[in-house]
Amino acid sequence: MTYTNQTISDLKQTSPAQAEFYQAVEEVLNSLDPILESNSKYRQQAIIQRIVEPERQIMFRVPWIDDNGDIQVNKGYRVEFNSALGPYKGGLRFHPSVNASIIKFLGFEQIFKNSLTGLSIGGGKGGANFNPRGRSNNEIMRFCQSFMSELYRHIGPTTDVPAGDIGVGAAEIGYMFGQYKRLTGRYEGILTGKGLLWGGSLARKEATGYGTVYFADNMLKAREDSLEGKTCLVSGAGNVAIYAMEKLYQLGATPISCSDSSGTIYHPNGIDLELVKQLKEQQQASLIAYIEKYPNAKYTPTSDYPSDGHAVWRYCADAAFPCATQNELTKSDAEELLANGCHLVCEGANMPSTQEAADLFVASDIAYGPGKAANAGGVATSQLEMAQNASMQKWTFEQVDQQLQHIMENIFVTANETAKEFGQAGNLVLGANIAGFRRVADAMIEQGVV
Repeated sequence: MTYTNQTISDLKQTSPAQAEFYQAVEEVLNSLDPILESNSKYRQQAIIQRIVEPERQIMFRVPWIDDNGDIQVNKGYRVEFNSALGPYKGGLRFHPSVNASIIKFLGFEQIFKNSLTGLSIGGGKGGANFNPRGRSNNEIMRFCQSFMSELYRHIGPTTDVPAGDIGVGAAEIGYMFGQYKRLTGRYEGILTGKGLLWGGSLARKEATGYGTVYFADNMLKAREDSLEGKTCLVSGAGNVAIYAMEKLYQLGATPISCSDSSGTIYHPNGIDLELVKQLKEQQQASLIAYIEKYPNAKYTPTSDYPSDGHAVWRYCADAAFPCATQNELTKSDAEELLANGCHLVCEGANMPSTQEAADLFVASDIAYGPGKAANAGGVATSQLEMAQNASMQKWTFEQVDQQLQHIMENIFVTANETAKEFGQAGNLVLGANIAGFRRVADAMIEQGVV
């Protein structure tokens, strides 16, 4: 039995009914055979068995009172997966889909993503099955305060430093930070994504989207190409998608789609980014309102999506940027993209391509940037925020952006050179997984059996 099969079999016994977690583990382990076969120390030190088990899993109830005076109860999570390289680092997600499997898959991915940045941060993830959509500011505040009333026991500036994720933006971070300060009496950098008035970093909001596009640009430069003049499909309409579209425009490309839970906008003349920002950042409105201003744009409701895929990937374009959520791009979608001439896929979300879709992209030899490499700009800039907090400094937007560009270039070079080292030039999935794994595994060996 292979390492992968044995590990998945064991996880199904010890961590039952966690399909997303198994998928993330399988995707990484399938890339590691070359290094496991060539270097016995990783087998002798039981690194695989140790790295797939979180160092700590915290689950807790989150009781809070809604505006009607009724008591609500949600489930909170923090999975502190691996601290070999530094304090646990990874976002908090508030979404009704959150469960142990989702949090563990995200935390496992975070280990290797954080390793690839070259920075001193370990991997973790957390969140709750709370849906902030449709809730008042007071309800969100009460939920965040209750959530932090448990979480504060487990985090600290050199222990675990959460950030935002889906459903957790500046408002939620602010409410949680305020509660942490009230409970501990300490003003310290225990969250990133903070407001600019009280320890936040310029360019943090833009970092994941910008970083994804910087990674795509590096992939194309290696092929003696550029983003200039390219048409691009983008999924999502949240923070990552918005700022990926912004950077695409800045580099001369044209995003022609975006999407939300209600449906997809396809605008071949180019997405009106300011309108999307207005709808999503100011009004929290559905994208269906986009066609009120642009009736020539096409809107496809979610209910009309293909049964085995998504409308956003069914248009012709040079490049695709999945920036919404996990498993949003299926094998059928991948086949359609390739048939329509797409020659670059760069993932702004975490594990947005199913395993079958990712395998197709690797086999087709297009420029394919896997999420753990391509979307690492957000967590990298979170670490830059930690550095600013620790030194009590505030860097300019340009300083942070320059470091972000440098980090994304280094991630690409590291993944690309590692793929070449193991005889699979251009396979950035293999290169990123091995490079991320090797740095963490070597640190684990040096720190002993802990």
